[in-house]
Amino acid sequence: MTPSTPTPVNHHIRHVRSFHELAHTPFAGGVNALCWERKLNGDFGEVIRLLGPGEGIINLDEAALSALPVSPAGRVAVEIMREDLRLLRELNLAPVLNCIHAYPRDEDPEVVATDVYSFHADSAPVEADTWLCTYHGASSEGVPNRETIRRVDLPETRAELLARYGAADDEDFQDFLADNCFDLHYATLPSSRPYAFGTGNLWRIATQWPGSPVPPCIHRAPPNLPGQPPRLLLIS
Repeated sequence: MTPSTPTPVNHHIRHVRSFHELAHTPFAGGVNALCWERKLNGDFGEVIRLLGPGEGIINLDEAALSALPVSPAGRVAVEIMREDLRLLRELNLAPVLNCIHAYPRDEDPEVVATDVYSFHADSAPVEADTWLCTYHGASSEGVPNRETIRRVDLPETRAELLARYGAADDEDFQDFLADNCFDLHYATLPSSRPYAFGTGNLWRIATQWPGSPVPPCIHRAPPNLPGQPPRLLLIS
């Protein structure tokens, strides 16, 4: 399945026109993803090139980022990222900017892979949202909730997890699923149509927390393909 650009048919997505609207629009009525579409100026690819080779996830220090010997177009990109960091910090959030060559994968995925390449929901013990923006490279992908099923609700998967757990399908088994994050990962249905979050767009998506008025937004990191540049990602 090839991700496509978000369209109005995905009724769980609401498009907004400003940062203020993005920050202050409540999740309600099944809407669990807010998107501020942006066409950003600046050369974000130059920032990636100047950072040089690497592996895994590299956290970008803002001072080091500002010190890069960028061109005027690269400077525009740097200042855009710094402004996004500032806006999120003013909301008392703790955003980070990462250069991502690859995320770690489960060494032993067991029955349910729990790395970020799997469609999943973010979770929190209290009210919280996830914010993210891909400035360069492949973007995150989402899928409508109605086009997914929790992997632990697939009969064959649940049976294998029960066999490994070695006890009954009771409250303790539910705790086992939650403790291992198995209950946060989803399989797509055959008719599903995943979509790309796109580059430059700033998203705020719903997480799974007690009392949330909407289901969490199901999403994943894009697969790492040979020859693709690393991602430049803001996340909070």
